[in-house]
Amino acid sequence: MFRRGYGGVELLLLLWGLDLSMPCPHHCICYTSPSTVSCQAHNFHAVPEGIPAQSERVFLQNNKIQRLLRGHFSPTTTMLWLYSNNISYIQPSTFHGFDRLEELDLGDNRHLRAIASDTFLGLGRLHALHLYRCGLISLPPGIFSGLQNLQYLYLQDNHLEFLDDDLFIDLLNLSHLFLHGNRLWSLRQNTFRGLGALDRLLLHQNEIQWVDRQAFHDLRRLTTLYLFNNNLTELSGATLTLLPALEYLRLNDNPWECDCKAMSLWDWLRRFRGSTSSLVCVSPPELVGKDLKTLKKEELPSCLSREGHAQGPPGKELEHGESLNHLNRHRNHHNHHQRPYMPHGDQHNLPSPSPLPRPPKGSRKNCTRRGRKAKGGLNDVQVLREEGEKDYPPDGGKYDGSSGSRRRNKCIPRTSVGPPSGVQRASNKAERHLADFASCLSSALLLSVYFVILR
Repeated sequence: MFRRGYGGVELLLLLWGLDLSMPCPHHCICYTSPSTVSCQAHNFHAVPEGIPAQSERVFLQNNKIQRLLRGHFSPTTTMLWLYSNNISYIQPSTFHGFDRLEELDLGDNRHLRAIASDTFLGLGRLHALHLYRCGLISLPPGIFSGLQNLQYLYLQDNHLEFLDDDLFIDLLNLSHLFLHGNRLWSLRQNTFRGLGALDRLLLHQNEIQWVDRQAFHDLRRLTTLYLFNNNLTELSGATLTLLPALEYLRLNDNPWECDCKAMSLWDWLRRFRGSTSSLVCVSPPELVGKDLKTLKKEELPSCLSREGHAQGPPGKELEHGESLNHLNRHRNHHNHHQRPYMPHGDQHNLPSPSPLPRPPKGSRKNCTRRGRKAKGGLNDVQVLREEGEKDYPPDGGKYDGSSGSRRRNKCIPRTSVGPPSGVQRASNKAERHLADFASCLSSALLLSVYFVILR
């Protein structure tokens, strides 16, 4: 009654309603209620012929199938398992018209590597899609379009380096997204846009080193976030504040830099009431090996002592390092030289002009008369001097260092200009000769008067 090599699964299928009279592919087992075809682990190199047209569940896992083509399966299929084969090509129209399909498992087909954007078009009832360990390098835009009922998406253990914006925007009911074991290096602002129902997001064992501050802005229902074993050196507390339902957070095995930029994360962890992992510091040297969560606020280096331009008003410390992070976002991380901070992140404008120089001590007085006062009790020289001490805003329009215009009603300092040194010396010599001549003339006149008197 049983073919040789039948295992426990086939025996159970028989006990659950095997119908030996219905047509069934060779080496497969078919049964009804629901209509099922089981062809697993038979070393098939292609999809076997003769699958009943009304089959609802088809199990073809653990074979050596290489290609999937249109016509291999019936549109009545609700569950299709094709994991652990050698599939390298899927014809885009293979699943077109499968409006009853609820679960599709294509996992562990390491030679697949690429899937056309319209492969899953029209699968409106699909609630579970398995694409794990398929050698995928990228996912084309629109590949998940129209899958509004999808709840489980398995993309782990591929070679994905980048996710397009709005890739998951149609997955309104997705609750579980598995992306661990890839090569992702960044999470952008709209990477997860539209995933309002997401409950679990697994991103561990990637190469993530940068997370946009708004990356999780739509994940209001997320309870589990795994980011351990990545390359994160910092993470803003504002990013995690967008997750009000979060209960489980794993951030261990990242190279955390526990400097002043870690203040916002430290503060968020201090207020978080869910489950978290340790965050071991790799810098600065005095904090290496310590857990960021257990540090005291005063143990974290102050941003004020490191970044003079990031200082706030006197007596007010930067709050949680946010101001420094804001400035750092406008810097080019390849440029090691300090550049002036420009409003709106425009680093291509010219730097702000230097303040007017302070008049040197002992300089010549200008034309202002001593004691003449300007408004407010300052004379014009003092007003000009104070104007020179002010910093002008770097907007490029309020001050032009090359402009020749001056304030009205301001006295222009004047400097007396003497003749060249040679001319000056010649004039002095002439004066000496003239003095000698006048002295001789005077002596002669006195002698003349004296002789006249004697006569």
